[in-house]
Amino acid sequence: MGGTADPAADQSLAGKLGFKHGLLVQEFGYDDDVDEDLRESIEDVTGEELLDEDADDIVDVVLLWWREEDGDLVDGLVDVLTSVAEGGVIWLLTPKSGRPGHVEPSEIQEAAPVAGLHATKSISAGKDWAGTRLVAPTAGRKS
Repeated sequence: MGGTADPAADQSLAGKLGFKHGLLVQEFGYDDDVDEDLRESIEDVTGEELLDEDADDIVDVVLLWWREEDGDLVDGLVDVLTSVAEGGVIWLLTPKSGRPGHVEPSEIQEAAPVAGLHATKSISAGKDWAGTRLVAPTAGRKS
């Protein structure tokens, strides 16, 4: 078993989203409306600061805050894909229904496959944000 923080981490929102100690996480779309509690929870669980959009690292997870007015979702997803390691995850965070900038789930379901991604899970990621876990399909990949 890991350090003493592990049981608490598993109960945190970041732990429930699958974040683990040592994962590198890059954040895109940061603005003053993001969920600071979620961001802090991720940093606490991973033990790492979130990398900003300008970082050149290849990361385990991309945290993409996306609002309706941010433009074409397919383009946004393709842009962040270059930062994710093979087998990595993109957490697409969008405002919940009724909040400014809400993105319809159908838009996410249409955009993900066009960007080469597959939605595997949708969750509540805080008071104002919904999260969709996106991964690149592994079928047909060569080792």
